[in-house]
Parts: sequence; structure tokens; C-alpha cells
Amino acid sequence: MTKPVLRVQDLAVSFRSHTGGLLHREEREIRAVDGISFELFASETLGIVGESGSGKSTLARAILGLLKPNRGRVMWLGENLTALDEEAMRQRRKELQIVFQDPYASLDPRQLVGDSIGEGLRIHGLGSTSERRKKVADMMDLVGLQPYHADRYPHEFSGGQRQRIGIARALVLEPDIIVCDEPVSALDVSIQAQVLNLLKSLQQEFGLTYLFIAHNLGVVEHISDRVAV
Repeated sequence: MTKPVLRVQDLAVSFRSHTGGLLHREEREIRAVDGISFELFASETLGIVGESGSGKSTLARAILGLLKPNRGRVMWLGENLTALDEEAMRQRRKELQIVFQDPYASLDPRQLVGDSIGEGLRIHGLGSTSERRKKVADMMDLVGLQPYHADRYPHEFSGGQRQRIGIARALVLEPDIIVCDEPVSALDVSIQAQVLNLLKSLQQEFGLTYLFIAHNLGVVEHISDRVAV
């Protein structure tokens, strides 16, 4: 806990918005994230809480390199991720995974669940076909899914099961940090508790580090070691 694994320094992300008609158009800058700084330590959960539209998801995507920040740095184990080119960042993304808010929208409806979970292994060329299949089966077991579920499509699962699939897909690459972007907000309250408890048990077993984004204070209190507003 003496040195952070992730340090975000003065991060800012802006978007350009156009208003008006064909003859008179005005461009204005929308600051989605402006001057955010925090540290994340190994094996802890840092909750990021804020109302809808406050820039939480934009912050997550900027940390993961899915959006280019206008200013600031994202330091991972002393390396400035914001200075990396696209290929170098793609390699680092093995260590920085995300669980999205909508478990159905984040899955390809035409792709078998087993292929979806193992996609990261295939993209990064990790293991043989049989080794990847074994790793996927192990991940599915860890999150409470059955091996035969690998041969089904996302529409055949409930919302809670789909989020378990999303967690398995993030976990399969054995990342250092998992960004959880509103991972339970689309689920029923009873299912929310199951998914949160799953995340906590996985953290205890594997020493995972979470950046947990939410707008529900009760959810944040349940899972977080520290909270940033």
C-alpha cells in the first residue's frame, strides 16, 4: 500500500459540440472531465461516485486509453499510459480490463459466450486452442456459470448471468486492475447483491484491484475501501 499501482494526475477530457442551423452554427467545448487526480493501490477497491452525467464513464475510458485526454497523465506502475501509441496501449490493456454497465450491449449477440470470454486470449495470442478453452471453462466456473453455457448465445441468459459473463471476460487475462463501470445499475436489487458479493470474493481470492464507478451510494459503501466523489 506504500506505492500506488495507478496514479491519475490532473486528467481532463473535453468534447466539441455544435449548435444552431445550417447558416449559423456555433461550436462550444464541453468539459466532461476536468482536473481529476487520485491514486489506486494494489488489492483495494476505490469507489468513484457521482450523479449521472458527471463524467464517471468518460474518466474510465480515458484511463483505459479508449478516449484521448486533453490534459493530464495516467501512470500505471510508473509508466505514462497517455504517452503510448495505439499498439503499445493495446498490449497494456491486458493489465487494465473493464466490466461495462450494460451486460447485453457489451456482448456480441452473434458470438457464442465461450468465444466472447476467450476473445482477449485469442487477440493477444495467449495459449493454444485447447489451453484457451480450458482457461475459459475455469473462468466460467469461478463466476458461477456451467461449462455447457460456453455454447450458448447472450440472449439465452438473464441479466445477472450476462454480467457474470462480462466479469469472466475481464478476468480471463489476469489483469492488474479491473474498472467496473456501473456494473450492477442495470440489475434487480437482489441480483445486484449477488454480483457485488462475487466481485468481493474474487478480489479476496486473487488480490484484484478495482476502480468501481457508481451513482448508488449504498452500492459504493458495500464494496469500496475508499471513495472519491
